[in-house]
Amino acid sequence: MSSSSSLLSEDQLQCSICLDVFTDPVSTSCGHNFCMVCLKECWDSSSRCQCPVCKAEFPTRPELSVNTFISGLAAQFKKSVQVKSSSALEKHPSNPTKVLCNYCTDEQLEAVKSCLDCGVSYCETHLMPHKTAAKLKKHKLMDPVENLEDYICQKHERPLELFCRDDQTCVCQFCTETDHKTHSTVPVEEEIKVKKIQMGTTQVEVQQMIQDRLKKIEEISHSVQLNNQNIEKEKADSVEVFRALLRCIEKSQAELLEVMEEKQKAAERQAEEFIKELEQEITELKRRDTELEQLSHTEDHLHLLQVYPSLCSPPHTKNWTEVRINAHLRVETLRRALSQLQEELSKEMEKAFVIELKRIQRYAVDVTPDPDSAHPNIILSYDRKQVRLGKIQQDLPENPERFDRCLGVLGKEGFSSGRFYYEVQVKGKTGWDLGVTTESSKRKGEITLSPEDGYWTVILRNETEYKALDSSMIPLSLKQAPQKVGVFVDYEEGLVSFYDVKANSHIYSFTGQSFTEKLYPYLSPSLINYGGRNSGPLIITPVKTS
Repeated sequence: MSSSSSLLSEDQLQCSICLDVFTDPVSTSCGHNFCMVCLKECWDSSSRCQCPVCKAEFPTRPELSVNTFISGLAAQFKKSVQVKSSSALEKHPSNPTKVLCNYCTDEQLEAVKSCLDCGVSYCETHLMPHKTAAKLKKHKLMDPVENLEDYICQKHERPLELFCRDDQTCVCQFCTETDHKTHSTVPVEEEIKVKKIQMGTTQVEVQQMIQDRLKKIEEISHSVQLNNQNIEKEKADSVEVFRALLRCIEKSQAELLEVMEEKQKAAERQAEEFIKELEQEITELKRRDTELEQLSHTEDHLHLLQVYPSLCSPPHTKNWTEVRINAHLRVETLRRALSQLQEELSKEMEKAFVIELKRIQRYAVDVTPDPDSAHPNIILSYDRKQVRLGKIQQDLPENPERFDRCLGVLGKEGFSSGRFYYEVQVKGKTGWDLGVTTESSKRKGEITLSPEDGYWTVILRNETEYKALDSSMIPLSLKQAPQKVGVFVDYEEGLVSFYDVKANSHIYSFTGQSFTEKLYPYLSPSLINYGGRNSGPLIITPVKTS
């Protein structure tokens, strides 16, 4: 116990109600600890039974039992503090300054009282006249103090027994007849009562501030713990993604090298066959050369004429002019391998996007369009989850936040920190705008949807033309038409990202942005109806997280 308690601080063994080391500590089901008496008094003075720290409510008042483990730690801590205090006193014994009697002449005795009227401190003997003489009995006595002049008016040499509330200073009786004549003055004792009440109120406020900060510490600690868990999970997911990518690359590399080696061996086998065949032809040609040489020296003319046709006819050999071994690597081999690698990497990237999408879907918020911002041609469904283009312009109040030319509508709630995510079904639409905008962005007249004007959007036009409206218009090449689009914002990171939810793929991201005000979801079903083909609604859908 002693080895562990030496590592504990007073803060760890401190009751958050009385702010002292625990006495008979008890624990609540929410995990907080208090002195038994402090917690009982807290519950006795309140109509609700709740934890003083986290405000968790209990349906029935819990039975309290002393936490013996914490009680042992607290007792050990108190003991160690007492030992330290005793040793400190032995090393540095206290020697408070004594107030001596001003009337003693030989040996000055210790004063027992100080008189504010006389401005003198007295021992028991010299104080006797103040107890017996009628005139002196009226003098104001107090416990002996060394700096008695601080309690006497320096101007009138009278006791500072009154308090001026106008100047917030202590004064004497004569001061109230001169400089403070028109001021509000009260006896010091009366003002002390007021000040103590105010101090009590201040103390309650300070204690509440302490509780608030203790709670905030718990919140921050919990946030750090949760953040660490999330980061560890993200690290594990990221490592697995890169491992999978490396496995794909290594597999493609191994397959490519295997193909190259097989081609190399095939070329070697072919070369060996060619050489063997050439050597056979050389042997046959040498034999004929020898026969021709011998025949050229023969005197048997008849024999020469008889064998000449067979020896001088063209030999049965191959035309080796066009025969060669290809020493160059075929380009299509590498290209085919890279194409296969690209396919494998695309599959792994899709898996990575699935992980990324699941991660950001945890920040899903409930987006509800704000009718006060909707363009008069926009029709909202009864549950305000569908946004469509109406044929007739509605007669609506002219609000400063209402769009009057751009066919847009904002989400009701804005966000000035953290992360948020929402999804919109765009199936069947031939045109739409989605994204976020700032609270002060332009709503009247012609609007340029760009980050410079407070809009971060991706749009669809003419059924197939997808564009990101960044500082310049960026065409987007998508493998397929998105059925549902997810919009994710990380306020502190300055990030706005768009995802194809069904395909688990990334569409576009605005990065490195600097947000300084509230951001609101922005939706537009597009002003162009494309012959009725764009009449379907944008539908804000609940986010399905796993």
